Amino acid sequence: MPRLGPKALFAIFTLGGSRRQRPNWNRIILMASVAVTIGLIAIYLYGKDSLRW
Repeated sequence: MPRLGPKALFAIFTLGGSRRQRPNWNRIILMASVAVTIGLIAIYLYGKDSLRW
Protein backbone atom coordinates (compact mmCIF):
# COMPACT_ATOMS: atom_id res chain seq x y z
CA MET A 1 0.00 0.00 0.00
CA PRO A 2 2.74 2.59 0.69
CA ARG A 3 4.01 2.28 -2.89
CA LEU A 4 0.67 3.32 -4.36
CA GLY A 5 1.47 7.05 -4.20
CA PRO A 6 4.78 6.95 -6.09
CA LYS A 7 3.31 4.57 -8.66
CA ALA A 8 0.38 6.92 -9.25
CA LEU A 9 2.66 9.96 -9.63
CA PHE A 10 4.94 8.06 -11.99
CA ALA A 11 1.94 7.01 -14.08
CA ILE A 12 0.67 10.60 -14.27
CA PHE A 13 4.08 11.89 -15.36
CA THR A 14 4.61 9.21 -18.00
CA LEU A 15 1.07 9.19 -19.36
CA GLY A 16 1.45 10.22 -22.98
CA GLY A 17 4.90 11.68 -22.41
CA SER A 18 6.36 10.37 -25.65
CA ARG A 19 4.01 12.48 -27.80
CA ARG A 20 4.87 15.83 -26.21
CA GLN A 21 8.06 17.80 -26.53
CA ARG A 22 7.14 20.59 -24.11
CA PRO A 23 6.14 20.03 -20.47
CA ASN A 24 2.45 20.27 -19.68
CA TRP A 25 2.48 23.24 -17.30
CA ASN A 26 -1.18 22.85 -16.36
CA ARG A 27 -0.51 19.35 -15.04
CA ILE A 28 2.67 20.44 -13.25
CA ILE A 29 0.93 23.36 -11.54
CA LEU A 30 -2.04 21.18 -10.60
CA MET A 31 0.17 18.52 -9.04
CA ALA A 32 2.25 21.11 -7.18
CA SER A 33 -0.85 22.80 -5.75
CA VAL A 34 -2.28 19.44 -4.67
CA ALA A 35 1.02 18.57 -2.97
CA VAL A 36 1.08 21.93 -1.15
CA THR A 37 -2.54 21.51 -0.07
CA ILE A 38 -1.90 18.01 1.27
CA GLY A 39 1.19 19.30 3.07
CA LEU A 40 -0.72 22.13 4.71
CA ILE A 41 -3.47 19.74 5.82
CA ALA A 42 -0.84 17.40 7.27
CA ILE A 43 0.82 20.27 9.17
CA TYR A 44 -2.56 21.42 10.49
CA LEU A 45 -3.50 17.92 11.66
CA TYR A 46 -0.08 17.45 13.25
CA GLY A 47 -0.47 20.74 15.10
CA LYS A 48 -3.93 19.80 16.33
CA ASP A 49 -2.72 16.38 17.40
CA SER A 50 0.31 17.65 19.30
CA LEU A 51 -1.61 20.60 20.87
CA ARG A 52 1.19 23.05 20.10
CA TRP A 53 -1.09 25.54 18.35
